[in-house]
Amino acid sequence: QVQLVESGGALVQAGGSLRLSCAASGRSTYQMGWFRQAPGKDRELVAAITRGGGNTAYADSVKGRFTISRDNAKNMVYLQMNSLKPEDTAVYYCAASIRLTIGISSADYKYWGQGTQVTVSS
Repeated sequence: QVQLVESGGALVQAGGSLRLSCAASGRSTYQMGWFRQAPGKDRELVAAITRGGGNTAYADSVKGRFTISRDNAKNMVYLQMNSLKPEDTAVYYCAASIRLTIGISSADYKYWGQGTQVTVSS
């Protein structure tokens, strides 16, 4: 069992930056992902990172703007978001997977945080 707590969501102007943080409880190391869900839309993978941090994956819509990273010593996962756009507005969720490889579907993730709101104004 693991508990995930996100923080860092805020209201920001287009072109701005935010860093989301996810604190994970427990001793085990999981493959981690950031998802987002906008009103009326399905939840989608934004970025994912393997247990050791050696491999990452990104949605095409955020490549070159967002960076996922982790600090296993601190049980933390981060999402650095730059050049934010109004279409990035969503609730962002941190999720943990027991998979050894990166999962791209929400069904691949067993544990979820409560979400943090990111709003980008134009």
